[in-house]
Amino acid sequence: MYSAAVFSKIKEVRNMFAKAVISSGCCRLQRFTIAAFLLSAIIVLAAMATAHGKTAPESFANLAERLLPAVVNISTTQTIEGRENPTMPKLPPGSPFEDFFKEFFDRNGPQQRSRRATSLGSGFVISKDGYVVTNNHVIADADEITVILQNDMRLPAELIGRDPKTDIAVLKIKPEKDLLAVNFGNSSSARVGDWVVAIGNPFGLGGTVTAGIISARGRDINSGPYDDFIQTDASINRGNSGGPMFNLKGRVIGINTAIFSPTGGSVGIGFAIPASTAKPVIDQLIENGSVKRGWLGVHIQTVTEEIAETLGLERAEGALVANVIKDSPASSAGIKAGDVILKFDEKKVEGMRSLPKIVAETRVGKEAKVKVWRSGKLLNLRVAVGELEEDKKLVSSKDKEKRGERQIKELGLTVTAITDQIKNRFKLLKGAKGLVVTKVEQSGPAAEKNVRVGDLIVEVSQEEVTSVSDMLGHLRAVKEAGRKTLLLLLEGAGGMRFVVLRMSGE
Repeated sequence: MYSAAVFSKIKEVRNMFAKAVISSGCCRLQRFTIAAFLLSAIIVLAAMATAHGKTAPESFANLAERLLPAVVNISTTQTIEGRENPTMPKLPPGSPFEDFFKEFFDRNGPQQRSRRATSLGSGFVISKDGYVVTNNHVIADADEITVILQNDMRLPAELIGRDPKTDIAVLKIKPEKDLLAVNFGNSSSARVGDWVVAIGNPFGLGGTVTAGIISARGRDINSGPYDDFIQTDASINRGNSGGPMFNLKGRVIGINTAIFSPTGGSVGIGFAIPASTAKPVIDQLIENGSVKRGWLGVHIQTVTEEIAETLGLERAEGALVANVIKDSPASSAGIKAGDVILKFDEKKVEGMRSLPKIVAETRVGKEAKVKVWRSGKLLNLRVAVGELEEDKKLVSSKDKEKRGERQIKELGLTVTAITDQIKNRFKLLKGAKGLVVTKVEQSGPAAEKNVRVGDLIVEVSQEEVTSVSDMLGHLRAVKEAGRKTLLLLLEGAGGMRFVVLRMSGE
C-alpha cells in the first residue's frame, strides 16, 4: 500500500511523462529515452512506497479480527488452607482446656478458615481439537482449570503436561466443534524493530489487542536455566501471561510471560518465550506429558577476552569447560577440562549461556558432533547425548589447602602442597590434588579475580600441578615466553572454574 504523499508523486511523474511524450516534437528515439527515464523514476518511487508501507502498518484490524478467536482466557481456582488462630494459646495434646479455648477464640478471634482463590491468565489454541498453550505459572497448584473461549463458552480443561524450567503448560479441552487454531512462526528470523501484536486477558478484562515492536532479543531475566526472552514494548500487563505474540503474518513467535514493572502495570518492557524454545517443549508435552532434555555433564564458564588470549583463540566465544563429571557423556566422549566448546550438534556456541540450551534441545541418545578448541588446535569429537534427570546433582567439590607455603608475589597469593595436616585443617576430600591457596593479598591480581583462601589450584597452563615447584616452573615458562597472564583451574566452594591472572609488575 502506497502512502498518499508517494502516490501523489507517482501521479505527478506520470503526468510529466505524458506531456513530454505527447506535446514535444521529439523524434521516436528521444521519446523512448524520455519514457525510459521517467518509467525508472516511477519504479524507484513505487519501491519507496512499498518499503514505507511495510514499516508502519496503517491498521492491525484485519489481523486482530482473524486471530482473536484463537486466544482464550484461563481461569483457575485453588484451595488456600486456613491456619490455626494465632491468638490461641498453645496447650498440651489432650488438655481438658483445649476445647474450651478453641471455642472461645474461634468465636471471638480472627478466623483463618480455608478459602477458594481464583486467578486469571491467557492462552491460545494450537489445534482445532482443543490443545491450548499457556504459562506454567498460570495453572500451577490449580485444583480446577477452566478455558473461556471468545464467545464466553466455559470448558473444563485437562492438564496434559507442564515444564517449570521454561514456564510452559499444555491443556486439553473438548469443544463442541472444531476451533480456530494458530500456528507457530520462525522466531529466529524475527529482528529487533519488527512489529508484533500481543493478545491476552489483562486484569481480567477479556480479549485485548496491543501492538509494538521487538525491542531486544536474547534477554536473561534469571527466571530459569534456559532464558532467551524476546523483549517488546507492546503493552503486557497482569493477566497477559500465557498469551501469544504474533508477527504481521499472524504466526506465533512468542508466549508472553513476564513484565518488568515497579508498579505492576506496563512500562514498556515485556518478555516472551521465543517460539524456537517453546515449540519443541510443547511437542514433547503433548506426546509424553513431560520433557526429556539432553545432558552433557560438564561445568562451564564464560570465555573472557583474557582467557581467549591465553588459550590462543582469535575471539572470546564458546563455552569453557571447567570440570567434567565422572561417567558422564562428556567424559565418555573425551571432553576435558580446559576445552572450549565452539560447536555442538552443528550449532554454533556463541557464549556460555547458549550451550545448556543447545544441549537441552538435542534429542536424548543422539550422537552429536562437538567441535572443541584444545591446546591451540581444533578437535572434532562425538558424544552420545544423555538424559538430564530433574534431581541429578552436578557434583562440585569444596575448599582445600596445605603447608610448605610459598608466596608468589607476581600473582598476589601464597600456596602450599597438600599434607595430612592441611587435609584436616581445610577438611579436604579424599583424593584431593593440587595446591592450596593459604593467603591472598588484598590488592593483588588474585584478589581482583575473587581467588580465596581455601581454593585449590588444580591446573596451571592446563597442566596438573602437585607441588609448588610445578607451579613455579609454569610461572617461569610464561615469563620466558613474554606473556603477561597465567591460566589457573581452581576448585573452590562454587565448584571448578578457570581464572586468568595478570602478573603484577609485568
